[in-house]
Amino acid sequence: MSAVLCVVCPKENVHSLLSLMPRNYCRCSSSNKLSSKLSFSSGVSAYSSAIANPSRSVEERVHEVVLKQADLMREHRRKTAMDLEKPIENDGNTNWNRLNEAFERCREVTAEHAKTFYLGTLLMTPERQRAIWAIDVWCRRTDELVDGPNAIHITSRALEIWETRLTDLFEGQPYDVYDAALSYTVSKYPVDIQLFKDMIEGMKLDLRKSRYENFDELYLYCYCVAGTVGLMSVPVMGIAPESKASIESVYNAALALGIANQLTNILRDVGEDAIRGRIYLPQDELAQAGLSDDEILRGKVTDKWRSFMKGQIKRARMFYDEAEKGVSELNLTSRWAVWASLLLYRQILDAIEANDYNNFTKRAYVAKAQKLASLPVAYARALMRPSKLAKFELRE
Repeated sequence: MSAVLCVVCPKENVHSLLSLMPRNYCRCSSSNKLSSKLSFSSGVSAYSSAIANPSRSVEERVHEVVLKQADLMREHRRKTAMDLEKPIENDGNTNWNRLNEAFERCREVTAEHAKTFYLGTLLMTPERQRAIWAIDVWCRRTDELVDGPNAIHITSRALEIWETRLTDLFEGQPYDVYDAALSYTVSKYPVDIQLFKDMIEGMKLDLRKSRYENFDELYLYCYCVAGTVGLMSVPVMGIAPESKASIESVYNAALALGIANQLTNILRDVGEDAIRGRIYLPQDELAQAGLSDDEILRGKVTDKWRSFMKGQIKRARMFYDEAEKGVSELNLTSRWAVWASLLLYRQILDAIEANDYNNFTKRAYVAKAQKLASLPVAYARALMRPSKLAKFELRE
C-alpha cells in the first residue's frame, strides 16, 4: 500500500534529479562495488508485463501481476528467515559509508518534495524508512523524465537507456548514489523488477499517446504509472503479523490506491494537460456525455461537463473505498503514512467539487490547515487493528 503514491503521481515539475547518462559516483567495478551480495530478485524472469498478452482483458492482465507479486512475497516468507527489522550489520562486503550517504540523499529528496508523506515515514522502522525513500526517489526520477522540465528532450531511446540502467541496479551495478539505495533495497525485499519496467512502459505511453479510447485503456495507463508504485511498496510497508487478510487482498488494495490517486491527478489536471495536448479522459464516455475534445480545449464549464465530472469523481472514490480495506492490514509502523496519503489525496476530489467542477482554470488543492487537521485523523486510523472481515480471510 503506497503512501509513496502521493509524491510520485502529481505532475508538478520539480527540480530535475538526474542525467540520463551514467554518472561516475558509484558505477561499480571490481574495486568499488557497493556490495558483492546484491543480486537479481528471484523469480523475475517468470513474470510477464501487464502490457503483454493483449488478447486478455486489462483487468485480467493486471490481476495476474497482483497474484505474482503476492506469490513472490509468500515465497520469500517461506524460504528465508531474514528479519526485515534487524539493523544493518557490517558484512565485510558492503561500502556502508557510501550506502549510508545514498539513503541520506534519498531522505533529503523525500523530505523536500513530499513533506507530509515524509512526516508519516518517521514512524516506520529505520530499515523501512530507507527502503521506501529509495523507491520514492526512483519513481520520482522516472516520472520526471516525461513530466519534468527536461521532458521535451526525452525520447523512447532515453527510456530504453533508463530501463537498461534499472536492470543493472537490480543486478547490483548501480550507476549513481540514488541507484545504490534502490539496488540495496531490492536485494533485501521481495520486490519484482517487472513493476519498475511497467512504470517505464507508462512513461513510454506518455510519449506516444495523448488520448484513451475507453476506461480499459486508461486503467492500464493508471496501473503503469501509479498502481505499480503501490505494489512496489507493499513488501517494504509490511503486513501486520496479526492480519487475517490474504496477501492478495492487501496487494489489491495497494493497486486500488494507486489507481485512485492517478484518477484524481487526471481530474485535477484536465486544464493543464489540455494545454499540452493531452486528454486523459475516456473518449467513449466523453461522447456519451455529449462532450468533445474541442470543448475540453476551450475549457468551458457546462451542465454536461458537471454531470460528466460527477461520474468520474464517483469512480475515483470507489477505488479509494477499495483501498481503505487494506490499509489497516499493513504493519503498524507503516499505516500512518498511507492513511495520510489516502485521506489527503481524496480531499482533492472534494476541492474539485467546491470549485464547481472547474478544473480548467482553477487548480484543486488541499489547504495547509486542512492537511494539518487530517494528520491526527490519519494517525487515529493507523492505530486501528487489522480487519477480521470474513471476505478477507483466505488462508495461505
